[in-house]
Amino acid sequence: MDGTWDHEADFVVVGSGGGGMAAALTAADSGLDALVVEKGARFGGTTGISGGGIWIPNNPTLRRAGHDDSRESIRTYLAAITEGKVSQERIDAFVDNGPAAMQLLEKSRWLDFFWVKGYADYHPELEGGRPLGRSIEAKAFDTRKLRAAEQHLPPNGMAGPLGLWVSAKDYHDLAMVKRTWRGRWMSVVAAWRVSSNLVRRRHMATTGRALVSRLRMALEDAGVPLWLNSPMIELLAENGVVTGLVVERDGKPTRIRARRGVLLATGGFDHNSAMREQYLPDGGKEDISGGVGENTGDGIVAGERLGAATAFMDDAWWMPSVAHPSGAVIPLVSERSIPPSVIVSARTGERFTNEAAPYVNFVHDQLDGGHVPVWFVMDAKARARYPFARVLPGADFPEDWYKAGIVHRAETPTGLAGKIGVPADALIRTIERFNGFARHGKDLDYDRGVSAYDRYYGDPTLANPAMDTLEKAPYYAIRVEAGDLGTKGGLICDENSRVLRADGSVIEGLYATGNTSASVMANEYPGAGGTIGPSIVFGYIAARHAIRSPAAVADRPS
Repeated sequence: MDGTWDHEADFVVVGSGGGGMAAALTAADSGLDALVVEKGARFGGTTGISGGGIWIPNNPTLRRAGHDDSRESIRTYLAAITEGKVSQERIDAFVDNGPAAMQLLEKSRWLDFFWVKGYADYHPELEGGRPLGRSIEAKAFDTRKLRAAEQHLPPNGMAGPLGLWVSAKDYHDLAMVKRTWRGRWMSVVAAWRVSSNLVRRRHMATTGRALVSRLRMALEDAGVPLWLNSPMIELLAENGVVTGLVVERDGKPTRIRARRGVLLATGGFDHNSAMREQYLPDGGKEDISGGVGENTGDGIVAGERLGAATAFMDDAWWMPSVAHPSGAVIPLVSERSIPPSVIVSARTGERFTNEAAPYVNFVHDQLDGGHVPVWFVMDAKARARYPFARVLPGADFPEDWYKAGIVHRAETPTGLAGKIGVPADALIRTIERFNGFARHGKDLDYDRGVSAYDRYYGDPTLANPAMDTLEKAPYYAIRVEAGDLGTKGGLICDENSRVLRADGSVIEGLYATGNTSASVMANEYPGAGGTIGPSIVFGYIAARHAIRSPAAVADRPS
């Protein structure tokens, strides 16, 4: 190194997802000179194309809504799901800093949230779990306010006809349009929104797009620059201390000095085929990921080059998914609670777990049993009543789904078994056994519908919202893959988000958050927003630690 720099900042954030932007806002709030560099042409990362939920217990939005919680109940719940695989110091850092992180974000005029009341924690039956849930969402946002930056917003994965916009909470109600008065009322609200949008010419965003749009506006107010199309080439270090990085900007290397540190918020290795092959288990190696295409493990690899240790590299934020013929990945969240349906192994034609269980747990069971792929089996009653993979209730599946072998249809279970290649006697036996359970409202094999989480997306008009008989022809089978929302493994960090070496020593000047870091949730998922919430909190923690860094303070020019 010759000591020359093309650009300098106090705190440099690599990646513009929820955690990265929250960290930059935290640094700027204390008067630091922050910079965000983004590999892609769009800001927001996977946060921007996600459901946008934020799982941060005891946050200001929950407290204003009267949600009573305690530090001990949160710690108890997280201890149960992490099973001792994560240090208590790191868990406590998340629990204790989460409310402050959200309070800081809410200082911006743009950040506004609401509680998704009733969206249960993913394991509400555990001590400390909450049946009413702890997840919040950003309120809908008119993206015209982004002005020129709107063209760099992630695409809308939940785009409706004529500008229809729905939050994740709205979708819960709208999915029951054929079954409940609340669902029918939501369809009226949806029609009004379409009319209103046409008259007012709004560009309404919800879910993750609303969240990253609001964060982007907050960054603008704070004067934090965001460089797009600026991938990181390498980290720079002197005597084991990270001093900056090199990014490619305008087609040439740009050396950036980071006076107080670098935060890696570059996502996981979702679309790095070599890393997937090396680390992920059989059945999960294929790239069927809903993460943004820029997530190729850049931050993890850069950290490893400096001696960083990793953990949970064999796991992901798994999600049962339909691989659309166009190449898109459609996650199945609500669909697995459709009452007249079962999911069977392509190998045995039998059920192997609770279909309505949290998606990470479902795929863990799928992979552990070697059930890849699986077939989602439903009858005509289900098709008439409930949406599935963005196909409206009552509509047939697109013809290209049939041509691609994603969907099969038959008049009998025997005929369906022949089309999907499973033993007919096993499929018939499975359906008959499930129908018997459904008539009595109790799944004696896998307890489907017992958990409040199972029931959230179910049909409230039924005794067991997640169970009903399959008995009306035609029958359908949809191929379901072991997809993911991103990988879970990454750089091991301490309670201050500092990246650690294998011997436990700190790589000074280097921080990580989000899927670039080893998950604070270990192999589990606490609730909706269990990825974005910790990413925001540990981004906040990293910036707060960098602010306090004595070496950096001494080095900052006057």
